[in-house]
Amino acid sequence: MIDVDKLQFGLETFGDIVANEDGSLKTAGESIRQIVKEGQLADKLGIDVIGVGEHHRPDYSVSSPEIVLGAIASVTNNIKLATAVTVLSSDDPVRVYERFATLEGLSQGRAQVMLGRGSFTESFPLFGYDLTDYDDLFNEKLEMYSKLIEEKPITWSGKFTETLKNQDVYPKTDYDGLETYIGIGGSPESIIRTAKYGYKVIIAIIGGQADRFVPYVDLYKRAAEQYHMPVQPIAVHSHGFIADDEDEAVEVAWKNIKANFDRIGLTRGWAPMSREQFDGETKVGSFYVGNPEHVAQRIARTIKLLGLGRFDLVYGAGNQTAAQRERMIELYGSKVIPRVKEILSEGE
Repeated sequence: MIDVDKLQFGLETFGDIVANEDGSLKTAGESIRQIVKEGQLADKLGIDVIGVGEHHRPDYSVSSPEIVLGAIASVTNNIKLATAVTVLSSDDPVRVYERFATLEGLSQGRAQVMLGRGSFTESFPLFGYDLTDYDDLFNEKLEMYSKLIEEKPITWSGKFTETLKNQDVYPKTDYDGLETYIGIGGSPESIIRTAKYGYKVIIAIIGGQADRFVPYVDLYKRAAEQYHMPVQPIAVHSHGFIADDEDEAVEVAWKNIKANFDRIGLTRGWAPMSREQFDGETKVGSFYVGNPEHVAQRIARTIKLLGLGRFDLVYGAGNQTAAQRERMIELYGSKVIPRVKEILSEGE
């Protein structure tokens, strides 16, 4: 049974470059400032979390999400501040801890770490890592990070990380430590690893129906019990777009989400997205697109199906305008979230 009072709703942006009304594109700096404005809006609407992605390519504006989150922290009061994700495999666990501990102090306890192996791999050659070490890098650095967040002197040596001897790391946190999620693309090994460390899991559902992830949720719960770890609330993130009018929402999403996925697909061997594929994802798949009632009904179904404790909507995919992005956030916070809670309460 879903505890509606504890249910959380978030927004995530990967930092897509924002479009001007005439179709031209804003600069990266302008796009970053727009994200700060959107974080402030989300906070005013009572949305629980905003997540900002890390990318190192020209079609995204944010390569240092913690700096953007720090700016959002300065103009907000309640919203939690997450990355979506921090690519731990190509980062330094010590620096990851230090940046988030700093954000935790700046935001008075609102920092949230979301770690991932990286579905985008541009950071690996940029920081001198070999993709053949993809799994080993994440495993070792996650183990080191897990030691660091204990906030005790650490003695450590590894293949890809620095050697430390009884070394303390600062700053210490003032609150309850660093809340940590692991972003999962859908591999059983990743689910089991998350359960082993006792972290929260957020599943990226970016294609297909949510039903296929039911076995992964069950696997996480079984693994947590076997490792004698708490069974944490499950989170999901998926793409979407909301507008007052259903047809407008679909056409804006079709134009922008298709362009976004097709551009990424050029480097991953994906075929261009067809209208049939898009419509299928919108009706029963992983794209939450439409007017507030349609999107609320679909989100409520996913939350109930997977027994979620949190749902994050990835917004701004492609080159949407600032007005489109802001209106979507307004509708999500003022209409969709209350309606989802109402639907779930009616089903009890």
